[in-house]
Amino acid sequence: MGSSTENHGSALPLHTCVVKRRTSANRLFAIVYSFAILSLFYHHYIALLHSFNMVSLLILLADVVLVFMWTTSQAFRMRPVERWVFVEHLEHYAKNISDYPRLDVFICTADPFKEPPMCVVNTALSVMAYDYPTEKLSVYVSDDGGSKLTLFAFMEAARFAAHWLPYCRRNKIVERCPEAYFKSHHSWFDPETDRIRMMYENMRARVESAVQTGIINLDYISNEGETGVFSRWTDEFTPKNHPPVVQVLLEQSKDEDVTGHMMPNLVYVSRGKSMKSPHNFKAGALNVLLRVSGIMTNAPVILTLDTDMYSNDPQTPLRVLCYLLDPAMDPKLGYIQFPQIYHGINENDIYGGQLKLEFQIEPCGVDGLVGPNYTGTGCFFRRGVFLGGPSLETPEPNHLVNKSINSKQVLAMAHHVADCDFEKQTDSKWGIEIGFKYGTLVEDFYTGYLLQCKGWKSIFCNPKRPAFLGNSPINLHSALNQIMRWSVGLLEVAFCRYSPIAFGVKSINLLQGLCYTHYAFWPMWSIPITIYAFVPQLALLNSASIFPKASDPWFLLYIFLFLGAYGQECLEFMSAGETIQRWWNNQRIWTIRGLSCFAFAVVEYLLKFIGISTFGFSVTSKVVKEEESKRYDQGIFEFGVASPFFLPITTAALINLTSFMWVIVQVFFKQRSFDDLFMQMLLASFGTVTGWPLYEAMVLRTDEGKMPLKITLMSITLALTLYLVSSIIF
Repeated sequence: MGSSTENHGSALPLHTCVVKRRTSANRLFAIVYSFAILSLFYHHYIALLHSFNMVSLLILLADVVLVFMWTTSQAFRMRPVERWVFVEHLEHYAKNISDYPRLDVFICTADPFKEPPMCVVNTALSVMAYDYPTEKLSVYVSDDGGSKLTLFAFMEAARFAAHWLPYCRRNKIVERCPEAYFKSHHSWFDPETDRIRMMYENMRARVESAVQTGIINLDYISNEGETGVFSRWTDEFTPKNHPPVVQVLLEQSKDEDVTGHMMPNLVYVSRGKSMKSPHNFKAGALNVLLRVSGIMTNAPVILTLDTDMYSNDPQTPLRVLCYLLDPAMDPKLGYIQFPQIYHGINENDIYGGQLKLEFQIEPCGVDGLVGPNYTGTGCFFRRGVFLGGPSLETPEPNHLVNKSINSKQVLAMAHHVADCDFEKQTDSKWGIEIGFKYGTLVEDFYTGYLLQCKGWKSIFCNPKRPAFLGNSPINLHSALNQIMRWSVGLLEVAFCRYSPIAFGVKSINLLQGLCYTHYAFWPMWSIPITIYAFVPQLALLNSASIFPKASDPWFLLYIFLFLGAYGQECLEFMSAGETIQRWWNNQRIWTIRGLSCFAFAVVEYLLKFIGISTFGFSVTSKVVKEEESKRYDQGIFEFGVASPFFLPITTAALINLTSFMWVIVQVFFKQRSFDDLFMQMLLASFGTVTGWPLYEAMVLRTDEGKMPLKITLMSITLALTLYLVSSIIF
């Protein structure tokens, strides 16, 4: 998948690919750092010969895991690349819009109270307004909550779209998500904009009123066919037990906007559910959309989007065509992944919600190998990838595609394939050999990984203007809960029969397999973080030295390893346009995750493995509270609830602060040598600075986002208990 320039010679290129300049430096640093790691293990060997105890073994365990994670992370740095596309050259490859492939867009939502319907509506409207032939565009909305409120919201959206789409075309609007557009643009007494804004506000008021009251005012619905569909919501109809609902809200061949232009297809799908049949979370919903869209439109290209990930660039499909229409492109190209970028992040990103390393920096590294992983949203697929390996061609369109998508025959077949028993009745391989993969909470990661194991490749497309923008949690509990859910799913992949550390390395290649291994074992960061957050500090409180003295030559090795790892990541953040403050906040939240959601995920997975507990899917709430939002914008941490996540981090913060103050007193009164304890003091001071928002929340704050007194008291008790236990060990 090289540069288009190389393949076409003098022809105008559709895309180019260049290896980043820092590649050679990365490789050299990896060699030097590897020798330092070997020296570290030699030092551990010597230390264990002199003193074999539990503390030495714990520090060794922490270092082994750190080395493992560092080694796997180096695979991302061996060949990072940058890509550019040239949309203006498309006309030389596709003379007419008839040459453009059809596009099916899948948008998933699951709970109208955690994921407000207006959020999903804005996402749908933003892609319906793409700079793409409307006769080739279809949008499918999967409502896994089976809510008539969501259906009503999309009936309203269909009517508003008839005005919004021509308004965007006529005024060449770039920001085509209505909510985002009206927030950032003022009409300045433009009558047309004022009229569209008023229509949008009225639609939002009707939808939000319906969600708040749970009652749909049928006076807002003039079409008898639309009114009748609500009769399906009987007393027996529940989110977890109901028949399938497939409702065509807009049809290309019949519906036109106010200027007479054809509208894209808009289809609402709520798959059938039963308490007796597994629904396989989001992967099951996406597979239903695959089957329903296969019956109705069967587009060769599919875009998957999350509820809140709206389009920020109407030319995004054209950027994708720069790869798909290139005759010299590798036929094994299966999908094009865009980065997850979030709007509304506060200035210093206190929760690391942008996940810059995982969603923007590391994908450039893996893009230079076989390609990035599928991250669940903002990804364009060839439909054929879900039906077999690269040797298979995209299947011929289903014969029903030539019929009206609103015909009785098509709707009957669509309801049939959306039924909860369809996969069981057909004895198919859905979720195993075809479609999105089942068996884990991270169906996106698992699906992308197994596609690459089958031979498919991918491309990371990261244009200057973000293609999509989404929402990130603005309170700490929600942020940690989301990461925990991902972490449990990643561990399911790490220890499955297709584990990346063995199957992935063998099926793809060494470096790509190591990249997937790094992600799959992501929660294992909890081991070294927890050990280094407690053991050296407890040793300080018990006047025990466990690291080389500052005057010892081995001390320089530890300093090099510490500064080398942190320095490399800091340089990567800076080169990606981030600030030192954001990098520091990312390090702090990395520590917090290690002590909380990563550690909880490891425990949860172990309990699930032995059959004691199972972790269910929990939708991350997209509802934003006003006071929380204000504190977040000010860069203030949000605690507020007595979450178990907060207990280990507050306990660690108290132990680090106490140990640091205690050793300062001892050194001041010359009871201990600064030379003996410098390394432990360094770790305790690092933990103390990292824990400042926690001390503030426990003692100084009085707002609703402060640390609950219950958590503070429990952490004090736990810290005292750990000290008493450590006094026996040391």
